[in-house]
Amino acid sequence: MAGKIKVKQIKSAIGAPRKIREHLKGLGLKGINQERELEDTPSVRGLIFHVKHLVVSDPPEAANKKVQA
Repeated sequence: MAGKIKVKQIKSAIGAPRKIREHLKGLGLKGINQERELEDTPSVRGLIFHVKHLVVSDPPEAANKKVQA
């Protein structure tokens, strides 16, 4: 996989379990409407998959499937 994935946080992590907050931190997202452009790697896609209810990704298929290693 090559390229970049844009990720934008659209919902707050307040009240979310600690693990979900850690996934957002791993993606470098600290608040609503913050955007990051990340390398398209299986680990990044896995983090996006776990927080797909809080973020929007471009390309959108990055959040649809959990990557099997």
